Amino acid sequence: MIFDNPLKKYVFVLIAIVIGLLFKRIFSKFVAGQLFRGAAALDKGIDKTSFVKLLLEPLEIFLIAFITIVALDKLRFPSALEFEVFDVPFKSIVHGIAKTILIVVFIWLLLRLIDFISLLLKEKARVAGGIKDHQIVVFFRDFLKVMIGIVGLLMVLGMAFGFEVSKLWTGLGLAGAALALSLKESIENLIASFIIFFDKPFMAGDNVKVNNISGTVERIGLRSTRIRTDLKTYVTVPNKQMVDSIVDNQTLRTYRKAEIRLQFDSATPADTVSSFVRDCRKMMEEKDYISDATVFLNDISGNALQINIDYFTTPIPMKEFNEIKQKLHIEILNLIESRKIVIAGSGMTVKLEKLS
Repeated sequence: MIFDNPLKKYVFVLIAIVIGLLFKRIFSKFVAGQLFRGAAALDKGIDKTSFVKLLLEPLEIFLIAFITIVALDKLRFPSALEFEVFDVPFKSIVHGIAKTILIVVFIWLLLRLIDFISLLLKEKARVAGGIKDHQIVVFFRDFLKVMIGIVGLLMVLGMAFGFEVSKLWTGLGLAGAALALSLKESIENLIASFIIFFDKPFMAGDNVKVNNISGTVERIGLRSTRIRTDLKTYVTVPNKQMVDSIVDNQTLRTYRKAEIRLQFDSATPADTVSSFVRDCRKMMEEKDYISDATVFLNDISGNALQINIDYFTTPIPMKEFNEIKQKLHIEILNLIESRKIVIAGSGMTVKLEKLS
């Protein structure tokens, strides 16, 4: 007898653990293979290497932990170790630690399974070219991980150490109220993230303007939205602000608008101004890529005649839009030079704005 257990029991426990160590890889690969078959039935394009890499390690650790704990549980707890630590039996502490190990490893396995499912869905979104679907997968992957982490913590408290979770929250009292207040902003941002996904004012890949910040939405997280600005900086905006503020989704615009403001010298003859307006309007009408163009004499002041030129294009990329503007500006300059029109003050003033 050693520590209140016959030597034979120790031998059996050791044999069980050794068998577990020897066959953990084979059994884990078998289980992973069965799970892979089930997943492959849904999508033939699944990468088996990625699947096994994600699940094999947590499966092996869970298996060996389970076998070791079950085997050791068959031994009688030594009477020499039956003492208390801060009025808690040492036996209860050991059992709690064992259950905690099993729960943590199991939660880790679930998190890896979620990673694989998200990897599969992201790959399908990439093949389909849907960046918005890709972002939805990332969001719900993070959300599920947080929820599983919370459930795992509650399982450890309840199953491993015998805490009654409902009474635990009630017993927090003022500390619980302070905790709730400290998490108020986080909860509001979490709710706002769901509003963004279900109401869909914008999605990943959209070009937006909010709170004087313009850029492309790269990621919508549980707490905040990440925007790559026009200056190539990376801005993080809390989701609550994205919901409460006025968001201009420029990706959903139907046209791009450009405005040109010309100031001619007040001594410019009326016929010259009329001829310029007529020819400029005709030039705009001949362009297939321009719609709703207007050219008119807007104002007459003491030292200048202001000509307004407004036109719209389809929502083409900014690079193409800038090329069109440059081409039109050069043609307008040629019209001005051909009529020898004098620009008032410091010269030509051009103002361009993008409207939804």
